[in-house]
Amino acid sequence: MRRSINIWSNLDKITILLFLILSVMGWLNIYAAVYDENHVSIFDLSQRYGKQLLWIIIAIITGIFILIVDSRFYFSSAWIIYALIIFMLILVLVFGTEVSGAKSWFEFKWFSLQPSEFAKFGATLALASYLNTKKQDFTKWKTLIVATGIIMLPAAFTAMQPDMGSTVVFIALFLPLFREGMSPYVFVSGVLALILFFLTLLINNFHLSLGLVFVALLIAWAATSKWKPVLSSAVIMSAVGVIIFLLNYFIFEHFDNETVVLVSVLISGIIFAWYFYIKKAKALLVVYFFLIGSLIFMNSVDYAFDNMLKEHHRDRIEILLGKKSDPLGTEYNVNQSIISIGSGGLTGKGYLQGTQTKYRFVPKQSSDFIFCTIGEEWGFVGSMVVIGLYLFLLLRLIFLAERQRAVFSRVFGYGVASILFVHMFINIGMAIGIVPVIGIPLPFFSYGGSSLWAFTLMIFVFLRLDASRNEYLV
Repeated sequence: MRRSINIWSNLDKITILLFLILSVMGWLNIYAAVYDENHVSIFDLSQRYGKQLLWIIIAIITGIFILIVDSRFYFSSAWIIYALIIFMLILVLVFGTEVSGAKSWFEFKWFSLQPSEFAKFGATLALASYLNTKKQDFTKWKTLIVATGIIMLPAAFTAMQPDMGSTVVFIALFLPLFREGMSPYVFVSGVLALILFFLTLLINNFHLSLGLVFVALLIAWAATSKWKPVLSSAVIMSAVGVIIFLLNYFIFEHFDNETVVLVSVLISGIIFAWYFYIKKAKALLVVYFFLIGSLIFMNSVDYAFDNMLKEHHRDRIEILLGKKSDPLGTEYNVNQSIISIGSGGLTGKGYLQGTQTKYRFVPKQSSDFIFCTIGEEWGFVGSMVVIGLYLFLLLRLIFLAERQRAVFSRVFGYGVASILFVHMFINIGMAIGIVPVIGIPLPFFSYGGSSLWAFTLMIFVFLRLDASRNEYLV
């Protein structure tokens, strides 16, 4: 049975207002970032701020059109949209234009289009559609594997461009899975993997390998409260390790020390298997697999870091970790951004009065580093206002997601909020030097139509779904 409702009266006006406020503030900040006394009109279409105004107008028209369309269209067309996005990601690898080392853009006469921005929208729709189907239980590996595949397929094509910034954002779509019942251990594993990644880059791998073995033994002791099997495990691994080391030293002469530790733990597992079977020691088995997985991951980090990341990405990570210094090269952008933000003080220098901004000391200050313009001209107070607006929007999206009756709408809402959060966190983190520079726009503030239109699609589709949440009896 269908209920007769008025879509316009059911629209969440607060979210629309936040969208408009952030878009207008972004437009004004782009004007400040590229201000030119020879082009003082903020409506000058030959300048970035004039074009951004045009993108905003198109975004608003697009938003209105989205609200007019029946909400069932977005549910029924989710997989079609997803397939079209994947096709665009493949197409851009062949016919795209290379910008800053990444083949991520379609160049047209009047504008450029970046498919990876819209891929986040398509992936969120497809994920919501899959989880909306019956019997999707996260206690079953099949559900997690399929959901992961939906997320990682567009991420993989984006990585081929290569656009590591947009690739990282897809990880945000794992956050809605926790709301739908995915085990928190998956999240903990992801956090531990991230920590281990950075530890691998900071610490000698052999010492780190020994540290992981020690931590695993401590966890085993804590899980069983028995010191004898733990001590026996340590003795067995040590004995096997000495044998493997001697064989490698005198015969093979091929493996490095951390690989020797990994091989020793693997061989020791054959001996442990008997104990696991006899004692039915599931807890110790989990600890053992945790250790093996950690050692394999640690040994693969160096390869991935050296072969999968571009040189400038490696430089930025090493600079963040303090392993390298390049103040006039890779480090220059971040240093100038921090100087700009710091120079704004409490209340800022005033609109259009930022000297760092005016004299172009910060590269990409109208796109990736737009936040430094906010910090310099609006100061700490203005920066907190902007961050507060983002947080308000995030909380509003979560509130709307929680009141949805359909799983499709709830997952989609959480997906939009998660992508918005990751964009905001990474971009602002880049500007203040706590996150490696990977080229992610600040939603509604950074110059460009693709990012603005993609977030417009996500937010207004969700608003349309929310407006008709009670349209059908379920």
